[in-house]
Amino acid sequence: MTVCEYRPGLEDIPAAQSSISHVDGQKGILEYRGIRIEELAEKSTFLETAFLLIWGYLPNRHELAAFQSEVLNSRRIKYRIRDMMKCFPESGHPMDALQASAAALGLFYSRRDLHNPIYIRDSVVRLMATIPTMVAAFQLMRKGDDPVKPRDDLGYSANFLYMLNEKEPDPLAARIFDVCLILHVEHSMNASTFSARVTASTLTDPYAVVASAVGTLAGPLHGGANEEVIEMLEKIGSVENVRPFVEDALHRKAKIMGFGHRVYKVKDPRATILQNLAVQLFDKFGYDKYYEIAVELERVMAEKVGNKGIYPNVDFYSGLVYRKMGIPTDLFTPIFAIARVAGWLAHWKEQLAENRIFRPTQVYNGEHGVAYTPINQR
Repeated sequence: MTVCEYRPGLEDIPAAQSSISHVDGQKGILEYRGIRIEELAEKSTFLETAFLLIWGYLPNRHELAAFQSEVLNSRRIKYRIRDMMKCFPESGHPMDALQASAAALGLFYSRRDLHNPIYIRDSVVRLMATIPTMVAAFQLMRKGDDPVKPRDDLGYSANFLYMLNEKEPDPLAARIFDVCLILHVEHSMNASTFSARVTASTLTDPYAVVASAVGTLAGPLHGGANEEVIEMLEKIGSVENVRPFVEDALHRKAKIMGFGHRVYKVKDPRATILQNLAVQLFDKFGYDKYYEIAVELERVMAEKVGNKGIYPNVDFYSGLVYRKMGIPTDLFTPIFAIARVAGWLAHWKEQLAENRIFRPTQVYNGEHGVAYTPINQR
């Protein structure tokens, strides 16, 4: 029998073949279906990018208009799901509320007709349309307010920002938020995507697939890091405190949130775009002192550990962008999920095309031949 090499975290072990996205961590390249992320951020929209990922090609005008119409007209959630969400504790984290709500959708649409293209499309549309509504609804409900109904005249990103505070957003803020969704929509075989594909491989429904991925994304080592970046910047407090903070953290071998990536050994290309988006927001809506701290932190970290390939990742500047938009810190990761749903669904669809259930092996390191001890002898 061949002895398998154990690699913690399955590092460098391929889990699937995929044509959805490509990451070159040495050169700082991210592509969706072969298109560079910089080009999509500049020229595309979130729904167009989602279509590209899920169906494998850029839609023509008619196809994109039809997809947009389907999504924008499917954003309302059933009153029973709203009633269920009203029973969630106000102190609960929005990611936990989102996971429960996404799973609950499966109770209403649990038919697993996975060979039917109409079922596939309806599921994609429903999940992409309702996830933002549920995130916004819980945000208002936990404050004791009724949720705001979606507006059919607003686009995908503008409508979400509207549902958060019942105020139509500035066009620049809506566009920047849309770009943020593009940047977060997909990133190869990360933890939540792997979770989605494992769940998909059992041929369960897509609502369970998304719920499992949301639960994985909730962890601070994955999607939750941008919340901790803001907390870290607040703790540092001033530019003068940056160097002592970094030196102390490195001495204690403590993780500095927003830095380092399992794949990227240069600055994450999404972090570069997000930094530029933050500057655009500050130019129009006012300065944020924590940006100056972040820039100094990036400089000192490059000096101290840049030679080890530790640079800002996507989480480092995204929180500053959301913060300037007035979005609560604990909604940062649910917003990540709003974007990543399209990526998860692309992988769900790809998994179904040539499915085989995941069944990895393990390296057993326990004892053998242990005798059972009767309870009266223990």
